[in-house]
Amino acid sequence: MKKSLTGFAVLAGFLAVAWPLHAKTLNLAYDADPVSLDIHEQLSGGTLQLSHMVCDPLIRWNQELGFDPRVASSWERLDETTVRFHLRQGVKFHSGREMTAEDVKFTFDRLKASEDFKGIFVNFSDAVVVDDHTVDLVTINPYPLVEHTATYIFPLDREFFSGNDERGRDKAEIVKHGDSFASTNISCTGPYTVSSREQGVKVVFDRFADYWDTDSPGNVNQIIFTPIKEGPTRVAALLSGDIDFAAPIPPADLNRIDSSEKVDLVTMSGTRIITFQLNQKRKPELADARVRLAIVHAINNAGIVEKIMKNFGTAAAQQSPKGYLGYNASLQPRFDLEKARALMAEAGHADGFSVTMMAPNNRYVNDAKIAEAVAGMLAKINIQVDLTTMPKAQYWPKFDERAADIMMIGWHSDTEDSANFTEFLAMTPDEETGYGQYNSGNYSNSEVDRLVLDSAKETDPAMRAVMLQRVEQILHDEAAFVPLHWQDRAWAARKGVHIDQVVNVMNFPYLGDLVMD
Repeated sequence: MKKSLTGFAVLAGFLAVAWPLHAKTLNLAYDADPVSLDIHEQLSGGTLQLSHMVCDPLIRWNQELGFDPRVASSWERLDETTVRFHLRQGVKFHSGREMTAEDVKFTFDRLKASEDFKGIFVNFSDAVVVDDHTVDLVTINPYPLVEHTATYIFPLDREFFSGNDERGRDKAEIVKHGDSFASTNISCTGPYTVSSREQGVKVVFDRFADYWDTDSPGNVNQIIFTPIKEGPTRVAALLSGDIDFAAPIPPADLNRIDSSEKVDLVTMSGTRIITFQLNQKRKPELADARVRLAIVHAINNAGIVEKIMKNFGTAAAQQSPKGYLGYNASLQPRFDLEKARALMAEAGHADGFSVTMMAPNNRYVNDAKIAEAVAGMLAKINIQVDLTTMPKAQYWPKFDERAADIMMIGWHSDTEDSANFTEFLAMTPDEETGYGQYNSGNYSNSEVDRLVLDSAKETDPAMRAVMLQRVEQILHDEAAFVPLHWQDRAWAARKGVHIDQVVNVMNFPYLGDLVMD
């Protein structure tokens, strides 16, 4: 049976579920497992899913896109640059030590130092410890997204990460795509501990006996997480009863799942934009806006949604989905093959050129098939594509290297706000601030940078909307990237596994609250 949710679904049924008598084991399959246990190593959906299993944030989003207290019990704004958070007492880390404000401070400082996460915290100056259970988040200027950002502060056990390990490594060091103490060890406050882990094969999570949230309805005491890369294989495992919960569900299998009497399908409209970025430094031809515009006009993204995504998505012409402040209703998909050819001729490339392209094959729904389709479409304007696809564990290091002329990336706004897309995907890359961290196209526009920075200080939503919609217009006019579609979400579980109560538009299922009959 299909259950369609939106990001604004009501949680009323959640709290009404009674705690069953016996705890359960959940057999879970995603398309890939997290590449590291260091929750600050990589800003990705897989990392954040892991974070919500083994850690708890200060506050978190709910299905209505409001904020619920977690290890912070309450918060209030003291002045235009300071928000005070009151921490729960008696919250324990997996090590057994009680959490204090000093742990929040340690975590905040580590986030500010993270190559990936510092861009989210660039508007913050400090986390000030007031006392053991009170901490102030202080921004450089008035900032409208303090609560949004607080959802990314999962207090880490500062004593667990202090000093050096037996190999002489700094336990707190963040080593991206490398071997570090933190990449294989974690002490947090969340509902589960990692009891065993074999990368790419299986991760076993056990319920934390001293978990602080005794009001949680969750009764899953163990999760056996097996990555299953291929969508049809994952679906077959669910339908055969080998696993209890699977995600994502490929669009081609939605009807098959929905018609089954053994499982429930849960769907939700999505806000993750799937794009290709065009590396202007690596490939000189891509520095010409006419060539980039030709590429955008050559790609039939509505056709991709219809044929490959089976209409499980929405063709896009910008980053911001409908409902976000920056959404610009005047921007529409613009497939026009003749115009694309004319633009190539105008740019002096009627005979085309060759490019390299890379994409993951297990990160986004139908990612490899989409890349193959785009390569075929570009051939029609004489751009010959050398395409390589690979598992995401290998893909992200290549992405960080900017190892191809055209690279795929999807993005769900970390703050549920339009500015976040541009901060990471389109602002001029800046190692110091973290802006442009995932801008593999090396696109740069000073007006875009200025507008995004100004929007971070503007607390009037109407004024911010004008700024952010202007950003979308500029990116559209200059073909800063190739917009494909917003990817919808689908999860499925055997009947009696109430995933509809714990999934959300951010795709961070709150498995600590999951109830199984």
